[in-house]
Amino acid sequence: MKSKSKSSNLGHRFRDYKGAILRFLRDAHVPFDNNQAELDIRMSKVKEKIFGTFRTPAGLEKFADIRSFISTLLKQNLPVFPYNLL
Repeated sequence: MKSKSKSSNLGHRFRDYKGAILRFLRDAHVPFDNNQAELDIRMSKVKEKIFGTFRTPAGLEKFADIRSFISTLLKQNLPVFPYNLL
């Protein structure tokens, strides 16, 4: 069986997932793009490129926990640092 072209596969995915792709038009809470998801993982990739890698899996997990916490605070418009520390 011959494989389909990339454009054909894309067209089929658009047809099959049209509702999910255009959901942002009906639901104002759904973002138009996934930039926030990409931004959330970008910091760990930058750190990995700068330092080569994380020293331990536990270090990576701690870094991810802290970044996740900070990202959640920012998304909810809450201060990252308490006001009395500024």
